[in-house]
Amino acid sequence: MAEHRSMQRAALLDAARTLLSEGGTEALTFPALAERTGLARSSVYEYFRSRAAVVEELCEVDFPVWAAEVSAAMATAGGPETKVEAYVRKQLELVGDRRHRAVVAISASELDSGAREKIRAAHGGLVAMIVEALGELGHGQPRLAAMLVQGVVDAAVRRVELGAAEDPEQIAEAAVGMALRGVCG
Repeated sequence: MAEHRSMQRAALLDAARTLLSEGGTEALTFPALAERTGLARSSVYEYFRSRAAVVEELCEVDFPVWAAEVSAAMATAGGPETKVEAYVRKQLELVGDRRHRAVVAISASELDSGAREKIRAAHGGLVAMIVEALGELGHGQPRLAAMLVQGVVDAAVRRVELGAAEDPEQIAEAAVGMALRGVCG
């Protein structure tokens, strides 16, 4: 029985990712989750009390996976400069991933304070990954620099998602350049 419930919960989360990535937060409804999973709508409420609860669980499940992929890319990099580059590039590579599209849709929506706090904490953990590398590069305020680098990454992600005129690789090159050298470096 526990295994069946676990599988149903996983199916609901997968359906939620799909709905969010295809249609944004408006698409994430219990009737849509029920339809995607073949469950009765009342059964969806047995797993999640609200849409916010679905969002919170997606954050708990998907952010660590995303962060682990970024961390793994940084771990294979040589020095601090290549770690910063890996940090930027890996996040931009993940733009097409359903988990990322779902997280972006979640971030753009009206969330309760619990879900917002989970997103903030997850982003904080992501930013913390490059603080050491920025310190090794000699930055006097590596934590501040890490937050600003993440801002560059976030802007680059939005540019890629908008289907900007630039090729995604051009956007990645510009983001890496700004992260490593700043605007005039």
